[in-house]
Amino acid sequence: MKVAILSDIHDNIWRLETLLAELEADALIFCGDFCAPFTLAQIGQGFSGPVHAVFGNNDGDQFLLARVASKSPQVTLHGEFCELELDGRRVAVTHYPRIGKALARGGGYDLVCHGHSHKRIIKQVGDTVRVNPGEVMGRFGVSSYALYDTTTGQASCVEVPA
Repeated sequence: MKVAILSDIHDNIWRLETLLAELEADALIFCGDFCAPFTLAQIGQGFSGPVHAVFGNNDGDQFLLARVASKSPQVTLHGEFCELELDGRRVAVTHYPRIGKALARGGGYDLVCHGHSHKRIIKQVGDTVRVNPGEVMGRFGVSSYALYDTTTGQASCVEVPA
């Protein structure tokens, strides 16, 4: 199974549109900072596989985000943290690097995903892969996401063309 990991869109729906058009994944994890609910709606309309999302620090209207998520049956908005099992892999998702680092050090997961810093990181911590996919937004120059392969346990970063 291929899992796309996204974070920090910050309403850059143009880059998101490009990303969704080229995306080849079976599931999508979002690590927070949609910003506006219309960004979540775009994900729900543009990706047909399961979507697992957590809130970031810039997702102000959580009530409306929850309403938008409820209109797409494949979208699950988990709150500030989630634990998943995807194709036999234990996965934790948060927005915050500090929490992600601690979860990875704890060793209870195969994959720990976080965002917030807008900096791409793929780091092996014992048996856990810690991934920050960077930012879809492109504010710091590179728009990116990550792909995780549940068969190999490997992750890689993918740049979104401008």
